Amino acid sequence: MAVPVPELRRVCRQAWEPVLARARRAVVFLDAASTEALHWGGGGAGELLAAGALAVRALPAEAGEAAGAARVVFVVSGTLRGGTAAAVRGVLGQGAVRHCALVSGGEAEGGGPAELEETLRRWVGEGGHAEVVLRGPPLLAPVSAELCLLPALAALLPPLPGPGGPGPAEVGLGALPAELRAAVRALVGDLDALLTALGLREESFAVGALSRVVAAELASYAPARNRRRTTTNKASLVFVDRTLDLAGAVGHHGDNLAEKILSMLPKLPGHKTDVMVNMVELTALQTTDETCNIIAPGCLAQPNDPAAKALWESFMNLKQKEAVMEARRHLVEAASRENLPIKMSMGRVTPEQLNSYIQLFRNNLKALENHCGLLQLVLATVQTLKHPQTSKWDNFLAFERLLLQTIGESEMPSVLNQVLPMIKSYNERTKDDYTCEDFLVLLVYMYSVVGEMKNGKELDAAEEEVKKALVKAICDEPEPSPVLQKITGCDSSLNLTTQKATDAVDDIFRSLRDIARARMHMKQFNSIHNPGSNTHQASYKPLLKQVVEEICNPDRPDPVDIEHMSSGLTDLLKTGFSMFMKVNRPHPGDHPLLIIFMIGGVTVSEVKMVKDLVATRKPGTQVIVLSSALLTPRSAIELLFATDRLRPDTDI
Repeated sequence: MAVPVPELRRVCRQAWEPVLARARRAVVFLDAASTEALHWGGGGAGELLAAGALAVRALPAEAGEAAGAARVVFVVSGTLRGGTAAAVRGVLGQGAVRHCALVSGGEAEGGGPAELEETLRRWVGEGGHAEVVLRGPPLLAPVSAELCLLPALAALLPPLPGPGGPGPAEVGLGALPAELRAAVRALVGDLDALLTALGLREESFAVGALSRVVAAELASYAPARNRRRTTTNKASLVFVDRTLDLAGAVGHHGDNLAEKILSMLPKLPGHKTDVMVNMVELTALQTTDETCNIIAPGCLAQPNDPAAKALWESFMNLKQKEAVMEARRHLVEAASRENLPIKMSMGRVTPEQLNSYIQLFRNNLKALENHCGLLQLVLATVQTLKHPQTSKWDNFLAFERLLLQTIGESEMPSVLNQVLPMIKSYNERTKDDYTCEDFLVLLVYMYSVVGEMKNGKELDAAEEEVKKALVKAICDEPEPSPVLQKITGCDSSLNLTTQKATDAVDDIFRSLRDIARARMHMKQFNSIHNPGSNTHQASYKPLLKQVVEEICNPDRPDPVDIEHMSSGLTDLLKTGFSMFMKVNRPHPGDHPLLIIFMIGGVTVSEVKMVKDLVATRKPGTQVIVLSSALLTPRSAIELLFATDRLRPDTDI
């Protein structure tokens, strides 16, 4: 039996039940990941206010935000530790709070709910009351019908293999740094809670080193073993390491409107996924000032608006041209329902045409209120189609295709020499030239596609030239972009020295070499590059596509690189016997529900590709994609180079 989509939505809402039950006459504080989950799947802050909350605030809180509140509720995505604990203590230390409830994930390190309650009571002070509630399902952000994110693990990325690094078989949980160990344990706890809420019994499979660790931990996790004994609905759960194919994360191959909107528009403050939609068009405020922030921004998540939700699914699943036509259709229908004087026009949809339809709603408050979600999505479409980066997207696509051709015909040093003249300093660049970050996007694409390379003096020399040009370009920026600030650790051009830029670029190139080595232990999935022939162009073949094709293969060959993680003696015996007698080993294509977990983030195009492949190759199988983040080319670069990869900050 497969899990129907409404079931997944129900589980997302279920995580908020203990919060809603305690919200009355309280100030509710949420950490960043909880905020994202509420935004996409819990009905938004309006749901908490409707339940009687006095206010909804961010954690860590500004001074005085809990002033005068006698009751507070804290919602934290993980356990109470580190930065989260300090933020909670800061609010309780303001003195007025008499009753405090903490709704959190798994048990805190070094104590269960009773010890936590004792700690909170101490922080509240004499005569205060504290309550700790461990929620059932994890906090999920359901971005579409097939895709759910775990916002608490947005910074998680599988470590890259070092030059002489251990092979995947040698990496166990104990070999990982403490922070990454904590993230893996949090992930395993969250997945077990999700599978429990869905009533599923999983067979786990892994592609990649960190995936093996996670799958093995889930297989041996005591609560999960108990659940598997009592549940009958089966599912295949396949973990895949993002770092095996980073070309998919930074590439521009998807002809997808949702992907472009998420890549072009600025992020909603405090959010990793959703974006800000400028709503000035719908008001009488006439300004061309981009930074004008009097009007609250719109966004893409519309959990309480069925029409807007349906349009967003179209953006995720259709080609861009079809999605834009769908936006026009929805808008025309809404205008007709409101008796607005709409002039129908056929043919190509232009941003100007959509804008003229939007204007009809402007002075009609009732119509605005009825269709606010829809208008936000259509405005996001207009702003994306008019965005200067949109023409650059096509340049990237053309250049990536050219790279695929060149990589097939020449060695890496000559490819690097060809791209060298394209690195230009701020003063030499036109709007079509690549910025420093754009160039990092291209480098990651190149090294990920090329795979293992011949090391030697020629490669070192070509890399040195590119490094020098990149350092000069970074130092010449009048003001480093937010991503460059994070990569160099310098928040302004004044303290960005040549040395700091050189160190950052050296680190980047060490990582690029590791990216090229990421698939060296793979036998079946060791290449994502199709060199082409006299009749066919060279192409990129996504690792995820290869994995799903293997899962859906009707001949059910024993998978080579998709490793089954046994969860008990019976499985081990099966594996052992299969060496010398015919025993059916577990196969990821065995069950009616396939769950793919991309560790380190997934893109909109990849989710669509998985959905389409399974629908054509294995009809009747339902697929759910889970991941730690929804990636765009820029956010992938930031995740790779700007954060300490081995130590995701699973707290605030």
